[in-house]
Amino acid sequence: MIDLVTDLTPICALGGTVARIETFGGLTITEHSDLGLASLALRKGQSAPQPFGLTLPDVGQAVSKDSYGAFWTGRDQWMIEGQGQGAIDFAAAVRAEAPGVTVTEQTDGFTAFEIASAQGAAPIEALMRKLVNIDPKALGAGQTTRTGLEHMTVFLIRRADDRLVVIGMRTLAGSLWHALAVAARRLED
Repeated sequence: MIDLVTDLTPICALGGTVARIETFGGLTITEHSDLGLASLALRKGQSAPQPFGLTLPDVGQAVSKDSYGAFWTGRDQWMIEGQGQGAIDFAAAVRAEAPGVTVTEQTDGFTAFEIASAQGAAPIEALMRKLVNIDPKALGAGQTTRTGLEHMTVFLIRRADDRLVVIGMRTLAGSLWHALAVAARRLED
């Protein structure tokens, strides 16, 4: 009998066995391969739960507590984030925290890139002006939006004045990284 079991090695969205990190002047872009994501939607008449102690945010807002976060995605809908939870069944963990609501695993459908500035808000805002049609001053800390970035739809989460997270489709991870890296590199010139 032939043993057909292969040695499967998990890979990040960009194809590496470790997350990619690259610095462009004062900006550092980090691939977050360990981020667990699950969508949460209320059914008619349900009140909002508080998974992991999070008060689910209002329109255009994002919240975080310890290693968990949530951002608004639509009426009675949120994306729940779990730092370091990318290798588990994160939806099951969310379901345990919010029984009775609709929860769907999203970890393998999306990829997240965090952009951090060593020089305050100005480089983040300059990068946003190159990439998206949003006034960077209108997307302050703790806010989120869905927008177009080149040919892709992404979520932007402004974690702080000097930190921006871009979440996009995993199948477009290479294109998204390329767009972010090219724009960041052009800021160095």
